[in-house]
Amino acid sequence: MTEGAKQQARMRAKSAAAAAKASAKDDAEGMDFLMTRRTKWVTIYIPLSVIVFILLFPFYWMTLTALKPNAELLDMETTSPLWVAAPTLSHIFHVIFETDYPVWMWNTMMVSVVATFISLVASVLAAYAIVRIRYKGSQWVGGLIFLAYLVPPSILFIPLSVIVHAYGLFDTPMALILTYPTILIPFSTWLLMGYFKTIPYELEECALIDGASRTQILLKIVLPLAVPGLISAGIFSFTLCWNEFIYALTFISTTSNKTVPVAMLSEFVDGDIYRWGSLMAGALLGSLPVAILYSFFVEHYVSSMTGAVKE
Repeated sequence: MTEGAKQQARMRAKSAAAAAKASAKDDAEGMDFLMTRRTKWVTIYIPLSVIVFILLFPFYWMTLTALKPNAELLDMETTSPLWVAAPTLSHIFHVIFETDYPVWMWNTMMVSVVATFISLVASVLAAYAIVRIRYKGSQWVGGLIFLAYLVPPSILFIPLSVIVHAYGLFDTPMALILTYPTILIPFSTWLLMGYFKTIPYELEECALIDGASRTQILLKIVLPLAVPGLISAGIFSFTLCWNEFIYALTFISTTSNKTVPVAMLSEFVDGDIYRWGSLMAGALLGSLPVAILYSFFVEHYVSSMTGAVKE
């Protein structure tokens, strides 16, 4: 290429870059013109402020009530309900050191982790079998599994309690560990079915041609690509186990075996007397693990989404 041709190529490249920069600037100015200050307040700032207020106010109220002394909790005429004049840690100290709250927290954590693990294993196998293994009626099976999720626990806990008593599991953590998957597996399977469908089937065909088994394909190809779906199903299952109330109230009677939601209601409510300071302190401490779990896995969820394979 001659020197003149090179010079012309450089000039064309500069002209194209300048045109692209001018076009981007015009687009930005056009968007700025459309997004006036009033429009931003109506479409962005005010809706975000309302959402943040609705989401954070319950935590503010729990923290406020947990820090209020009993005198302020009972005196609603001379003290403001939205602020605390003399904060105290007595309620938090009472919950942690003078009750079995650490034991309840351990029971809740153990049941939630084990039940979530069992549900994820079963859901992965069921979802993969329905989506990837071609057989007659697979779509009907997936629909029936999702319909099982729609059955309310208020109907299921009666027959499940008979089974729990028959197998001698009443008043043990195993009663919750084995019954929670009945409400976790259907939704987790339905969620993973939708995510497995986004993974190209050609990847599995290539692995089958190379001699890989179904187990190897599931463990080495499908699961690494389905990490965001697994995280979503795991968070859903863990949160549902952590907050579940009906089964825990029905199957557990001993104080030392109770989970946090049931123990807070049964141990800090005496007839028509509600110990609000202790109740809110326990609720605040009980919500921290779930909040930490969400804050930790949000970053992993977003980063995994960038590596997911789409059809």
